[in-house]
Amino acid sequence: MNRPLVDLLFLLPVLLLSMMAHEVAHGFIAFKMGDPTAKHYGRLTANPLSHLDPVGTAMFVITYLFGGFIFGWAKPVPVNPYYFRNRQTGMAIVGLAGPVTNFLIAVVLGVVLNFIHPPVTSLFFRIMFMAFQVNIVLGVFNLIPLPPLDGSRVIGAFMPRDMYARWVALDRYGIVFILLIFIVFRGPFLTVLGWAYGGISRLLLPYYFGG
Repeated sequence: MNRPLVDLLFLLPVLLLSMMAHEVAHGFIAFKMGDPTAKHYGRLTANPLSHLDPVGTAMFVITYLFGGFIFGWAKPVPVNPYYFRNRQTGMAIVGLAGPVTNFLIAVVLGVVLNFIHPPVTSLFFRIMFMAFQVNIVLGVFNLIPLPPLDGSRVIGAFMPRDMYARWVALDRYGIVFILLIFIVFRGPFLTVLGWAYGGISRLLLPYYFGG
């Protein structure tokens, strides 16, 4: 079987589970802060199919097989900021919940790999390391301060109210805007992402990366 197709068979379940954890974290924190929207729509579930976006998943497959990179998205968890005491701060906290969850998963996977020391040629290492990579990349990528990514919610907490309203309005163009930026500035973007990934990997996987 073609190697990219084999890797994709492992990658897709890892992506779906990691994105499920990311989206559930958004909804759970919003729920704890008083917003029942995600619970009302059945999005506080560990079923990854409930968080699957058909177009976003297709983009993962297409870009991985034909684009030389990977790009896609899950179905965003609905959040109503009007339930929060401070809408901007509340959205920043909810936004941070997703990347933080991905980083926590990466930490747990790193602890397991450093403790067990499976050989790099084993299937167990391959799957665990793929999950480790995916969660770091998801965490770092979503902290980019561009709408509709989570990083935009964080910097939005420090904006004046009228500026924030215009900033959030950019969400409708966000995915197209990010994809265009990624294509035009692919080299610098991948360099920065690789730098962040490499630094976190050396920190969390000293056994394999030499500390």
